[in-house]
Amino acid sequence: MAHRLLSLLGLLLGLAVLPALAQPTVSDADRSAIRDIIQSQIEAFRRDDGEAAFGYASPEIRRMFGTSDIFMDMVRQGYQPVYRPRVFDFREIVDLHGQVTQKVHVIGPDGRPVTALYPMTQLPDGTWRINGCYLQAPDEHSA
Repeated sequence: MAHRLLSLLGLLLGLAVLPALAQPTVSDADRSAIRDIIQSQIEAFRRDDGEAAFGYASPEIRRMFGTSDIFMDMVRQGYQPVYRPRVFDFREIVDLHGQVTQKVHVIGPDGRPVTALYPMTQLPDGTWRINGCYLQAPDEHSA
């Protein structure tokens, strides 16, 4: 079980160097929906509401983790900046490996800034779900 959790954590955290990100065409309604889903998950993390937080994950992520308890353990252990952010500021939406991805500037509980990249999946009914989260050092040249 611990090996599986570490493998999944490694998969999600493993992108140390990401390629240049392109700007995809996303409607204003989709931009708003994407931000709402991510914000709702952050609010669920702050309340320690694992069921709600897990509900904002894509079907693929839900299959990988299986239960909200396993998902929340992974978030608590490897994603402190998004689990307990001091600052959470939405930036642009980009294309990352063919996926619509929301960039977020985050300052974690330790005061260190990171960039959180949220690849998103649009379900057949048009709703959006979070398909992962990659944390990296913030862009040095961003304003």
